[in-house]
Amino acid sequence: MQAFKVFSWTVFYVMIVSQSSQLLAQPEAATGVTATAYDHHIELNWDQHPNPSVNTMRVYGSIDGAEYTLLGSVNSVTFNYVDFVGDFDVTSSYYLRAVGSGGQLGTPSDTVTATTFEMNDSMLLDMVQAYTFRYFYDFGHPTSGLARERNTTATVTSGGSGFGIMALIVGAERGFITYEQARVRTSKIVDFLLTVPRFKGAFSHWMNGATGAVIPFSPPDDGGDLVETAFLMQGLLTARQYYTGDSAEEIALRENITQLWEDVNWDWYRKESNEDVLYWHWSPTNNFSINLQLRGFNETHIAYILGIAAPNAEHSIPASLYHTGWAGGAYENSLGYYGIPLIVGRGKGGPLFFTHYSYLGFDPRGIKDQYANYFVANRNHTLINYEHCVDNPYNWEGYGPNSWGLTASDDPDGYLAHAPDSRQTDNGTISPTAALSSMPYTPEKSMDALKYFYRELGDEMWGPYGFYDAFNADRNWYANSYLAIDQGPIICMIENHRSGLLWDLFMRNPEIEPALEAIGFTTDSTIVSNEEIPQFLTSPPSISPNPVRGTTTLTLALDRAGAITVNLFGADGHNHGLVLEPGLLQPGSHQLTLHLRPRLKNGLYYLRINGPGGSAILPIILAD
Repeated sequence: MQAFKVFSWTVFYVMIVSQSSQLLAQPEAATGVTATAYDHHIELNWDQHPNPSVNTMRVYGSIDGAEYTLLGSVNSVTFNYVDFVGDFDVTSSYYLRAVGSGGQLGTPSDTVTATTFEMNDSMLLDMVQAYTFRYFYDFGHPTSGLARERNTTATVTSGGSGFGIMALIVGAERGFITYEQARVRTSKIVDFLLTVPRFKGAFSHWMNGATGAVIPFSPPDDGGDLVETAFLMQGLLTARQYYTGDSAEEIALRENITQLWEDVNWDWYRKESNEDVLYWHWSPTNNFSINLQLRGFNETHIAYILGIAAPNAEHSIPASLYHTGWAGGAYENSLGYYGIPLIVGRGKGGPLFFTHYSYLGFDPRGIKDQYANYFVANRNHTLINYEHCVDNPYNWEGYGPNSWGLTASDDPDGYLAHAPDSRQTDNGTISPTAALSSMPYTPEKSMDALKYFYRELGDEMWGPYGFYDAFNADRNWYANSYLAIDQGPIICMIENHRSGLLWDLFMRNPEIEPALEAIGFTTDSTIVSNEEIPQFLTSPPSISPNPVRGTTTLTLALDRAGAITVNLFGADGHNHGLVLEPGLLQPGSHQLTLHLRPRLKNGLYYLRINGPGGSAILPIILAD
């Protein structure tokens, strides 16, 4: 027996020594190392290291043949590294070395080399969208697929997830993932949403991403959040019109989205149907104690549109609430700033997210209610914000014609809804999402800001999911955070500027047009202004005659050679196809004859003129 014990302990000791030796051995070289060059940065990617003792990966670099230096290190669950080299035509070489738990340095990996190059506008937009997309796909919660509130938490957000669902569509259309990958992730999200607590059909603002349990946004806010629910529904309804296949999975996805849509009792959020305004919050424990009304102009526009459009008659709200609730306060505004009419809202318009969140899906072009054309109102709001930053009345460091945009974001003191309204709301913090998400309204100014944030500030402001949340140059502060509600509008509104994709899909939902008619929206054939035209045009395009009876002439003035196509869209977002086949046009003025498809109903349509790096929209009227 004694001999057996000695033998057993000897075997155990040998095993421990063997395992320890394995753990302390020099880690193998990293594999799958690649280097991808962009405009001003190079990204490294590699495979997960097979050795469980590896806890760090060191990155070494050499620019233009200089000596290799240690650039930085990342933890063992990170498989990429962004090296912001800061210019075009920079050739940089890299290798990696793993670090074991005992500090032993691994064998160097193969060396990889890449050279940065000047990207055109279209390529830069692709890059920003691709990186921003990662926040929702790569960093989506592993259990639910929902979007995390920010990059430091597992808490998921319902409104930000609505933005993320739309980002998945953009990702599929831009080739970042496949259509099926986007569908699978969306189905995962929707299946999870069917299981979580709802409050008269509305979702809480925050949830546990693994269980769906409510995480109170504040002590009394432990129930339904109607505005966050509206943002989520905007995304879900956009998805319902995108995944239109006849497979069992896509049919189930559409049916499940419709079920969630029908379950929301918008009318309950009138304090149990008793008031002429919607309320933001309700919970079984705190009832309507928060008592926050939804009155414009702010980010809550979409809640009224969806409440009126709701397919369940017992849950919808009367169209009159749009006027008594949404527009029932200090709504219209006769003031202007910097020579620009504000049209609706208060102060200098407030933060720019007012012009983004409700309009990721709802297309404000070519229509108006009795108060405003909201594309024009949002453009003016954005221009006032821009001019305020250029004027810089509080003399903040870092403001200028290429560095602008005040909206809600992180800042040196925490979080604030930054706006040009006062020194209290303008504390010197610029948020990239403000200018970038305004791309449909101010394309040239937004593109200039994108280039400045990336090329001049990218060493501080560019990371694994694109632009970090904000910066305050006056206090030498740069965020290292990402927020779902700031990332989502960037990728989605850039796409609406480029293709109108999300606008087209959302407006195709059959419930939307009758709701807008009930509210009193009518056609507004305001032609695009210089501020709205893309850079490939030197002046606004025009159509004559308009109204159109079969044939019309499109006049374009191009500043560069490029392939031009023209699509015809209905007011419901339906794509009626190309009315100008792809063709390469030279710089200068062109008069192009368009033969519109026969058998179309009379009414409002849109021509989308697609060119290098952007598109322009012209409303047209078809008549007999």
